[in-house]
Amino acid sequence: MNDPVAVLDLFVRGLAAGAMAAWSLGIVRSGVSRQARIVTLALGVSVICWLITESATLRAALGDLNILVALAYPLGGLFWLFVLTVFEDAPLTWPALTPSIVLVVLGFVMNAPATGSDGPVWIVFNGFSGLLAVHAGFLVARGWRDDLIEGRRRARAVLLGLVSLFVIGQVAAAFLARLDPTGPWHAFTISGAFGGAVLAALTLAGAVLFLQARPALFGGTRRIEMGADPRAEAVDRLLLDKLEAFVAGEGWRREGLSIGDLARELEVPEHRLRRLINQRLGHRNFADFLNASRVEAAKRRLADPGEARTTVAAIAFDLGYGSLGPFNRAFRTATGATPTEWRRQALQASPNLEEAV
Repeated sequence: MNDPVAVLDLFVRGLAAGAMAAWSLGIVRSGVSRQARIVTLALGVSVICWLITESATLRAALGDLNILVALAYPLGGLFWLFVLTVFEDAPLTWPALTPSIVLVVLGFVMNAPATGSDGPVWIVFNGFSGLLAVHAGFLVARGWRDDLIEGRRRARAVLLGLVSLFVIGQVAAAFLARLDPTGPWHAFTISGAFGGAVLAALTLAGAVLFLQARPALFGGTRRIEMGADPRAEAVDRLLLDKLEAFVAGEGWRREGLSIGDLARELEVPEHRLRRLINQRLGHRNFADFLNASRVEAAKRRLADPGEARTTVAAIAFDLGYGSLGPFNRAFRTATGATPTEWRRQALQASPNLEEAV
């Protein structure tokens, strides 16, 4: 192998694969949540397989790579799932796995001898991967302001947004290369040297950021008790008193309330309020803080026979939710049941059941 570009390409891919393996194994061996370990390991394997199978040199040297190709199919879905579980704290469920499963099915159909690898299925496969990347980028951006974990906020802003842009760029470059095979677009795909180099840089950045994975980033938040510094303790206690007054006054009922709004109302720096809600109260994002009060109020109203004729939607809107979907998700996360199911069970157990009729 005398081609300098090919040698450099192999070096870059090896570097990226090694960094991805170190990143994945470092998280798997850490004390983070089980779902974070599963999703990270699956994503790491898929990225490594993608790096290998997109190299013409490695394909020629290794021969049959069908198994690795199959493991690379769900990459777009696994990246989306990584963002969903780690940055949105969503549970690992079968519906959440559906996009990855769809990509695997499309991949096998796309590469079937009777289909051809450049037909309509190829367009659907790459288009769907691009849409997942767009949605992942949207989730990264949407949650940045209300995320209360500083390390996770940095990861959102610095790394995951760039990765989303990279995946979107890969899909765009693939379509452009298909439309114009003689253009420079191929060099920007993962099978080209430039695309591989960019992925290697992103993977190394990810290894630096996530190799020493902390439970605070991937798992539950541990509350930190008041410290020994009397002045800092006094400031935190004053702010906690203000937060308690805010909760007691049901300020959480306001629709569209943001942490910036609350910081201005309490006349405290936003970063201090964010740190206090996270470290003293144990919430991972501002929505969790609001939902804690809203869901408790909803439970009381849903269990009240006198409110049996009040619709679930009316209760949700009255408690500050702009639509029914976020209320249903928050309530189910907190109770394990939908508001309607919880109401039915609560009213059946009520000694004043006749009031609900």
